[in-house]
Amino acid sequence: MSIFTPTNQIRLTNVAVVRMKKGGKRFEIACYKNKVMSWRSGAEKDLDEVLQTSSVFNNVSKGQVAKKDDLSKAFGTDDLTEICKQILAKGELQVSDKERQSQLETSFRDIATIVAEKCVNPETKRPYTVNLIERAMKDIHYSVKANKSTRQQALEVIRQLKDSIEIQRAHMRLRLVLPVKDGKRLKEKLKPLLKVVESEDFDDQLEMVCLVDPGCFREIDELIRCETKGKGSLEVLSLKDVEEGDERLE
Repeated sequence: MSIFTPTNQIRLTNVAVVRMKKGGKRFEIACYKNKVMSWRSGAEKDLDEVLQTSSVFNNVSKGQVAKKDDLSKAFGTDDLTEICKQILAKGELQVSDKERQSQLETSFRDIATIVAEKCVNPETKRPYTVNLIERAMKDIHYSVKANKSTRQQALEVIRQLKDSIEIQRAHMRLRLVLPVKDGKRLKEKLKPLLKVVESEDFDDQLEMVCLVDPGCFREIDELIRCETKGKGSLEVLSLKDVEEGDERLE
């Protein structure tokens, strides 16, 4: 005995639904969990990694696929890829209260981690722990904003925390020593990662003293080790306070 399943019904499980109301009708797309925010932040660029199916629904949970005429009227096109992109960009991600709370807690921790990586106590020149930053954020009653990236919010948190704790953006002062044959080529590759070059000595080897964002340290270290096959060196000289100003948090 066979069970008849209507052709306009698709059943999906473990799905994140993005919903959009347009032209008086409801449209939904079925996405993989955690991929919607990755797409919106630009971290994920492959639409196939985000969508469980390229179908557009009136109701994902009931498996009701939207009619082609309804889609054309609402979106001005029947190109499902373009429609899915519109819904992904402007639609509302449907999450349970439990999931929403979990996402907020994760974002809160991520913001605190970025702040801890970027800042120091200007008196001791030592970095703060993530737990201490989290406590300080709770003390000022900081609320995570779902429509802003964690990096944008980290800059906001740094500004707000200055009223309650001693905190300052920091740069690392590094000494880079590179073999002559790799010096010029490697210097060009390093340039986007260096904030300020304080001194440069090109004799039997290239020696540079520069200021960098602490978040770039690992990339610089890996670049020097790989490009010079271990012949170059990197030394942390100190942490230097960043002057007050509207510097972007990159």
